[in-house]
Amino acid sequence: MIDPAIDFRYLCEEEMIRAGVKDMARCVDVMEEALVLLREGDFRMAGSTAMSHGAMIGFPDDPQFSGMPADGPDRRFMAMPAYLGGRFGTTGVKWYGSNIENRNRGLPRSVHVFVLNDTETGAPLAIMSGNLLSAYRTGAVPGVAVKHLAREDAQTFGIVGPGVIGRAVTEAVLTLRPSVTRIVAKGKDDDDVLRYSDYVRDRFPQISEVIPASSVQEVCEASDIMTVTVTTDGAGSAGFPYVREEWIKPGSLLLLPAAARFDDEFLVSGRARLCVDSWRLYDAWAEEYGEQAYEDLGIPGTHWHDLMRYGQLPGERIEEIADIATGRAPGRQYDDEIILYSAGGMPVEDVAWATDLYRTATEQDIGRCLPLWDAPALA
Repeated sequence: MIDPAIDFRYLCEEEMIRAGVKDMARCVDVMEEALVLLREGDFRMAGSTAMSHGAMIGFPDDPQFSGMPADGPDRRFMAMPAYLGGRFGTTGVKWYGSNIENRNRGLPRSVHVFVLNDTETGAPLAIMSGNLLSAYRTGAVPGVAVKHLAREDAQTFGIVGPGVIGRAVTEAVLTLRPSVTRIVAKGKDDDDVLRYSDYVRDRFPQISEVIPASSVQEVCEASDIMTVTVTTDGAGSAGFPYVREEWIKPGSLLLLPAAARFDDEFLVSGRARLCVDSWRLYDAWAEEYGEQAYEDLGIPGTHWHDLMRYGQLPGERIEEIADIATGRAPGRQYDDEIILYSAGGMPVEDVAWATDLYRTATEQDIGRCLPLWDAPALA
């Protein structure tokens, strides 16, 4: 008779670190593997299309009940479930609550927990701290583009919005391109850049200087690799960081996991190569949000999808990073090639990284095994 007892592994943040959650090079390889499986179709996410980002709880501007919170900046709860095949074969869900006011409490804007499950029985395999898991996989997805599309001799990295996600992207860039010795950064203010500079210097002694920039143009003109990681607000695309073609340094790779705006003529002209993490994701966002996808989300690929639907941008102009990683499409083709890479983030990525870390934790007996039951009271 099969033993009905179930236990699961609990991993706090420190135990996640011991299992390797901050190993960016390893995380980039795992994200590449996940994106290839996504391209092949060996996955499931939520919704009728199996491509939904997840389910979100928001709040009204003026709640009618005394215990219900009012809407506010980044005020939400979200569940992001997914199954990923290949060597992973697991199912999981990232669950988080977010409130920008958390920063006044010394907390991250969002607080994440991840639950990993056995796909066959549905039993929990692990419950783990999710903030570092989420941050590192978010940085590692742009890292896949750095691995295949950035110039090998890149020397200057530029960043607009050096917050938590910007730091994760920075780690991916500096891990994969140790040739980078200089950073140009535009933050909200001088203190924002100073905090970022301290973070970088403590981790990457290869960086000789972090130069504060007063404009997006200044960052663009200096950067061999550049990222824009600014959170969207209610202003929509009119308030997104704007990048003019004339500012972009020849040969630059632009990593775009957050809001950014370009001239449509530049996008449709063919003078820049357009690449995404997964075109399926943008199809799903177009179905879910309609013409508001770009205004609400800010991810540049949502606007590329708009341009395709309007007949202005041929669909074959949009490449997927998985095709480049597997050799179906070429990597960087010449030194001065300008490449824009849009990345939206998907729960399959969390499942991939969580599974890899769970297996390491199991092999090395990291964390604590907790009982769910010895035998179920109802079966």
